[in-house]
Amino acid sequence: MSADLPVTFIDIATAVSRIEGHVHHTPVMRSHRLDDILKAKIAFKCENFQRIGAFKARGAHNAVLALDETAAERGVVTHSSGNHAAALSLAAATRGIPAFIVMPENAPQAKVDSVRRLGGQIEFCAPTITAREAAADAIAASRGATLVHPYDDPLVIAGQGTAALELLEEVGPLDAIVAPVGGGGLMSGTAVVARHMQPGIRIIATEPEQADDAFRSWKTGERTAGDPPNTIADGLRTTLGVNGFHILTVLLDDFVTVSEAAIVDAMRLVWEVMKIVIEPSAAVPVAALLEGKVDLKDARVGVILSGGNVDLDRLPWQ
Repeated sequence: MSADLPVTFIDIATAVSRIEGHVHHTPVMRSHRLDDILKAKIAFKCENFQRIGAFKARGAHNAVLALDETAAERGVVTHSSGNHAAALSLAAATRGIPAFIVMPENAPQAKVDSVRRLGGQIEFCAPTITAREAAADAIAASRGATLVHPYDDPLVIAGQGTAALELLEEVGPLDAIVAPVGGGGLMSGTAVVARHMQPGIRIIATEPEQADDAFRSWKTGERTAGDPPNTIADGLRTTLGVNGFHILTVLLDDFVTVSEAAIVDAMRLVWEVMKIVIEPSAAVPVAALLEGKVDLKDARVGVILSGGNVDLDRLPWQ
């Protein structure tokens, strides 16, 4: 089935070899107490321990390392105010090439500082997706830099899929795998891997109720922007990509949305019980289990904790 998709399992297997040594093979963690609370046997793939604190390092490195020498010399460009900006800056530094990062003028200072620390060359723009895309396109045209889309580039999707591949190789058969959806890169890569490696597995996407464009698109079969996102899960305030929509339409078994209160509760639960830092976006699949949005009682479940970048002075329960 995946042969007709924009990203295949072969693409993801190739990405594994390409990024090896440049990103972390993150741990899989378990908690008996969370198993009892969430009523399932859960294997957490902890991408909060990944370089730059999120799974985004995988896709960025795969895209940058796949460039031929001529293209690489001209550098890469993207538009992002979050983890992808840092990830692409890191990947470009790894290869010794320039990274041009378009960021909205209202981007958090911590994110700006992170990109600069990693060597990214920032150009600020108005805080709209139209302005961001126009600025990135202008840089690509003037400098000849390769545009690396934050979530819809097939090489990025393939890189993100390596997290699920590592998880399934390590834990063996699962009944279900659950991940969050923003632009769809992580969930798409996860779905391609899971359907290939374990054809009978249940593939479940999760999204905040207040940023549910991907859920609406999947339900209606038509990609839609939905209402403006207003969620604490800042990493998921993006619109589902074209390639992501295609892959999820074909491969997803279920899609659920969760409340803001459940995201906060799930985030705090993981902090308190597992003693690890996760960001609100990473808490979304845990929130789906906590709210009982999916029936996975006693099931073996893989959950991808997508990242752990938070402002410690602005925790949601403070």
